[in-house]
Amino acid sequence: MAKRKMWTMLGMLVIVSLAWTAFVKPEQERQQAVADSGLVADTYTALYQTSQEEPQFLDGLKQFWAYTGFRNATPGHLVMIVVGLIFIFLAIRYEYEPLLLVPIGTGILIGNIPFFTDGGMNLQVGIYQQGSVLNYLYFGVLKGIYPPLIFLGIGAMTDFSSLISNPRLLLLGAAAQIGIFVTFIGALLVGFNMPEAGAIGIIGGADGPTAIFLSSRLANGVNMLADGTMVKNLIGPIAIAAYSYMALVPVIQPPIMRLLTNKKERLIRMKPPRAVTRTEKILFPIFGLLLTCFISPSALPLLGMLFFGNILKESGVTKRLAETARTSLIDIVTIMIGLTVGASTQADVFLTKESVMIFGLGAGAFAVATMSGVLFAKGMNLFLPEGDKINPLIGNSGVSAVPDSARVSEMEGLKADKTNHLLMHAMGPNVAGVIGSAIAAGILLSYLG
Repeated sequence: MAKRKMWTMLGMLVIVSLAWTAFVKPEQERQQAVADSGLVADTYTALYQTSQEEPQFLDGLKQFWAYTGFRNATPGHLVMIVVGLIFIFLAIRYEYEPLLLVPIGTGILIGNIPFFTDGGMNLQVGIYQQGSVLNYLYFGVLKGIYPPLIFLGIGAMTDFSSLISNPRLLLLGAAAQIGIFVTFIGALLVGFNMPEAGAIGIIGGADGPTAIFLSSRLANGVNMLADGTMVKNLIGPIAIAAYSYMALVPVIQPPIMRLLTNKKERLIRMKPPRAVTRTEKILFPIFGLLLTCFISPSALPLLGMLFFGNILKESGVTKRLAETARTSLIDIVTIMIGLTVGASTQADVFLTKESVMIFGLGAGAFAVATMSGVLFAKGMNLFLPEGDKINPLIGNSGVSAVPDSARVSEMEGLKADKTNHLLMHAMGPNVAGVIGSAIAAGILLSYLG
């Protein structure tokens, strides 16, 4: 059965390759020849208008061919389709963030279906074509509407008890944000301008919605710099990089954590979290909203919705609203944001050297953020008495990939000691990382927006 599937896939690849060689490549060469000749005319009329010598049915066939994906396909489209299939495969086969990678992977397939664009014709099909359904859905990404709604759902499902019971874990969440600013400097060094570098840097927070929110403000292809230069549209590459590295948390973080810790440190047992009262749970999001938004007002759309969702959850009197926010609402918005972000990766927009650099910088950002959290935990232990030390394996949770990075802390802790459970401790810096990345985004936006 497995061999049959393999031969079927190989056969499909051969058919696609032959179709591209027989039809697409000659068509591209013909178009290039027309462009090189300097002829300026309505492309479709010039190439597909019926001549008196040709039968009408032949013109119909030429018109049909002109509108097919086979005729309009490019190698870039095929590459991106393969990328989309890989995303879907990883989500289904290895369960890497399936709620994100399945919509994104499907969106990549949708966004890279080739269609007729000769002569600037607008068929209202593509995500960047005015009037298309995808373009309307993409409005929520361009204007930063979807990310705050995601934060509302996250707030409604988050329990801040671990952070409330051990406030010093907030420092680990703050330390992990070093990756954002290191990547910001790195992006400047490789040639990105200030707003673009700020948008790229937020990948270090490992927070997809925050990355989309900031890039929609700073690297949207619309804003103009003081010298008249227009910033590039980097929303797609930044979002794909952020979500890709979020999905690869179980792959990227463990080697770094093991490299930076010794066996004795991995065996540290932390005190059980104290019980948190209902009053504390209610007051935390209220004071958290006021404090964080006074520090970084530009982060209000994200932090305001995050703490609002948590108030709905902890108040106990808005159970229906909290249930809707953490289930139906966040699921619908996740579908919309994944599909449109995936569809925004059209080959002609996505396959650029900037995208390659963004993925490289994103990998570095994620590694630096993980290292910063682990090393900061080790540094804190230098000043803490015996019996009150922090297991540095929870330092990786300072990135805001909730709850995946906390699960990685748990798994690595169990590998060192099968009775040492770190999950509840790791959730403290994990939720602190969500708050920290939003504050960092607000700071970057206030300086660069």
